[in-house]
Amino acid sequence: MVRQERAIRTRRLILEAAASVFDEFGYEGATIGEVVSRAGVTRGAVYFHFASKRDLAQGVVDEQFVQDGVPERACKLQEFVDTGMVVAHLMPRDPLLSAGARLSLGQDVFDDLGGGAVPGWINRFEALLVAAGERGELLPHVVPADVAWLLVAAWTGAQIQSQKLSGRSDLEQRVSGLYQYLMPSIAVPGVLASLRMGPDRGAQVAAEAAAARAAHTGAKVVAGVG
Repeated sequence: MVRQERAIRTRRLILEAAASVFDEFGYEGATIGEVVSRAGVTRGAVYFHFASKRDLAQGVVDEQFVQDGVPERACKLQEFVDTGMVVAHLMPRDPLLSAGARLSLGQDVFDDLGGGAVPGWINRFEALLVAAGERGELLPHVVPADVAWLLVAAWTGAQIQSQKLSGRSDLEQRVSGLYQYLMPSIAVPGVLASLRMGPDRGAQVAAEAAAARAAHTGAKVVAGVG
């Protein structure tokens, strides 16, 4: 058990170091040597967890899907909004998300990583929209797969332009605006009126998720002591 926990910590340390390297240098410019230096581990430790630079990049991309921690909602359209807003909040603050975005959009690695994180985000948003439809939250004309594709494309465009024009300082504002224009075209009026889509929504939900994780960790510690 101790070895397993140590391996998990080491893997996480390597991923965080790799994220900072990929985010700074891109895929082609990144080296395993630089990852080793930043992680403070041996080259053998890196190759124990990741067989190649491509595997390491894939690990960073895959980590996007465990980073946001958006709480499950009874209203699936609120969860749909919260997911995009939390990622917008974390993107400038979390190297793993930032590096995942760069790797997913970089032309030098896009094909090698099978589209990066983009297909995964489309699938995730589509699943939320399907669930929203089953709960009667969507207007009759809405096709979840189409809306998910458009949302991810628009969100990605907003992220790219925000990065270029403001260093992502306005990303939450831009993604909030995207949702405020999109949701009236897909949500039934009763649900639309209840949705919270302001620029501060991502920070609020991220804080909620962090509090829930802290409470869960505290409960585990108490249970272990008992």
